[in-house]
Amino acid sequence: MVAIPGVLERARLMVEPSLVAAVDQLQPELRLLARYHFGWAEVDGSPSRVGAGKGLRPALAVLSAEAVGADGGLAIPGATAVELIHNFSLVHDDIIDGDVERRHRPTVWSAFGVDDAVIAGDALHNLALQVLLADSTSPLTVERVQATVRLVAATTAMIAGQSSDMAFNNRSEVDLAACLAMEADKTGALLGYSASVGAVLAGAPQSWIDALQIYGLELGLAFQAVDDVLGIWGDPTVTGKAAGNDLRERKKSMPVALVLSGGGAAEDELRAIYDSVDDLSDDSVARVAAVIEAAGGRDRTVAEARLHLDAALAAIDCVGLVPEAVDELVGLAEFVANRDF
Repeated sequence: MVAIPGVLERARLMVEPSLVAAVDQLQPELRLLARYHFGWAEVDGSPSRVGAGKGLRPALAVLSAEAVGADGGLAIPGATAVELIHNFSLVHDDIIDGDVERRHRPTVWSAFGVDDAVIAGDALHNLALQVLLADSTSPLTVERVQATVRLVAATTAMIAGQSSDMAFNNRSEVDLAACLAMEADKTGALLGYSASVGAVLAGAPQSWIDALQIYGLELGLAFQAVDDVLGIWGDPTVTGKAAGNDLRERKKSMPVALVLSGGGAAEDELRAIYDSVDDLSDDSVARVAAVIEAAGGRDRTVAEARLHLDAALAAIDCVGLVPEAVDELVGLAEFVANRDF
């Protein structure tokens, strides 16, 4: 089990009150769905101790402020906003993918219905912009406007990445380059935003903002590569998702794309299974996973994750950022690349 970096809990304690306050602005029906999704409530509204996800994005936001010499609290509006955007995407992704479980319990759509889940996701998206632009407790600064413009751009890229991911279902040819381009948008854009928004809100020099954004983008590619591995070989008791779920959905994730574009008997067998119209049984899922692993899809994806991890660390090395914050950014990146959930 990989040790969980302390900054995740430190950032959660800093950001969660703002996140709760934002969600509590919703009308009661939507508020219940949002609180359920974040793990603060059960379906009937009673308190829950399930808790939210890893909290990677708020932690990155806080560290990005500290990395440029500012107080981490300055990043709270950006950290709150990006966490709302991330969770809006999760609520909608679960509908698109037909996932019935997240974090070891029913997803929002499977607990409350698709229609209500769609609207709840929309509400979280809108809340993110309100947090950055409509906070009556502090003035609307140039930095807050810049943070909002950048969030809109990152969200646009994330949605484009999701669209490309869905389009892969109808494409017979998907290679590593196509996967990386899609994942840079779907995952990298929002992590790039997270890792730089604190610096933006602090009014830091552009060179530092750029370095932190590159770190986050590359970290996003490493994160998604690890996710692709866990989507096939992850332990469901740890990940909270069904084993081999990505294969059942015939997703062309990185391990799959590497084999489908690799030629030989492995490509032929995998393509035949992916092109079939029948639902995949547990035995078929196990067979596909074995074919991909034997053909090197798993090892090459792990190597790709390491490549982007190294690029992320290089981006923040020797550029003048606060050493203590850089150390925490390094630890967080290593956690991302070595996690099992």
